[in-house]
Amino acid sequence: MDSRSHTHVAAALRLCLHALLTGLLALVAVRAVGEGAPHAGAVVALTLVTAGVYGAGALAGTPGLSRAQVPTGALAPTVRPGTKAAATWLAVLCALWLALLVLSPDALWVAFPLYFLQLHLLPARWGVPAVVVTAAAAITSFVVHRQEIAPGAFIGPLIGAAVAIATVLGYDALFRESERRRELIVELVATRAELAEAERTAGTLAERERLAREIHDTLAQGLSSIQLLLRAAERSLPGDAPATAHVRAAREAAQANLAEARSFVRALTPPDLEHGSLAAALERLCARTTGPDLTVRFAVSGTPVELPTPYEVALLRTAQSALANTVRHAGAGRAEITLSFMDTSVALDVVDDGRGFDPSGAPVDERGDGGFGLPAMRSRAATLGGTLSVESAPGLGTALAVTLPMAGSAQGEERAA
Repeated sequence: MDSRSHTHVAAALRLCLHALLTGLLALVAVRAVGEGAPHAGAVVALTLVTAGVYGAGALAGTPGLSRAQVPTGALAPTVRPGTKAAATWLAVLCALWLALLVLSPDALWVAFPLYFLQLHLLPARWGVPAVVVTAAAAITSFVVHRQEIAPGAFIGPLIGAAVAIATVLGYDALFRESERRRELIVELVATRAELAEAERTAGTLAERERLAREIHDTLAQGLSSIQLLLRAAERSLPGDAPATAHVRAAREAAQANLAEARSFVRALTPPDLEHGSLAAALERLCARTTGPDLTVRFAVSGTPVELPTPYEVALLRTAQSALANTVRHAGAGRAEITLSFMDTSVALDVVDDGRGFDPSGAPVDERGDGGFGLPAMRSRAATLGGTLSVESAPGLGTALAVTLPMAGSAQGEERAA
């Protein structure tokens, strides 16, 4: 049921309660006059006053549902529940009913709509006792007026009170459960949106990295080779040869396009490398990973030099993967990342004091999933002509080292050009 249909049903039930209370008051007045009761005039006057007070309370205040926004709340007048004005209005209405109950036994039946008013306008800790007191007053009135004790005098008001209490409390419980489910649905929808956004972001970063790797491994490598070949051809030609100028122009064009390709690669690098060096990115990674149960420290060994962008990406991704494995699987209390610059190579070491594992006996992806596995790290290192080694044993922690040849070496110059 949508909110609009719920509003229509609530209005209809509220009108039914108005009609029920008004009809019962009219019945009390008609029977008092018709049977020639001793206090018929007073009974009629009290019913009119009671109806007027009820009508004033129904018209005054702010329209709304019950304090729990349940259908039973829609049975009540538009006085806002839980306020002092509502409690005062209800107290006056009950006092008039008690006075009417003293004068006429027929006023007993007005107790039934009063049950719902009390449960609607008062908190549960006060509404239930008020219903019990109202039922007791109705039973007492019947016994006093009729001068007899009949089972119906007890069963009728008690059953009415029990039905009213069970109905209201049952709807309250249903509403609370409905609210919990609604909140859960809202949370699930928000979580799904966050996951979708995270997947899009991860996909975007993965695609950027893939494009950077493809540009580096194809266009940049090809342009670098073309440049080297043209440089060799230019050196072998005589200075006054007609082709020398064309070879020089072709070499300069290849050099310009190589610079452009490298700028594309730099633009597609991970965000952590966009605002600082590799060492700064690794230091920020350690700071982010450090928590109450794990302390991660970073150190640099040797003299830092500028590394090609693919090297920085590979080392940063390897560090991220290794730390992800440490957090997820190692149960370590301390980890250290060391970036070492040597004459012919650069190395990244990640060491933790966790539970360790058996590299030879464990499945290749035991310490990672998706892109965080050891095969992915090893493949990334091999793409750049490097190596990945893992030393670990159960209970002795894990040491991971990736070594890449520096650009100064022949292999490094070919890979990082």
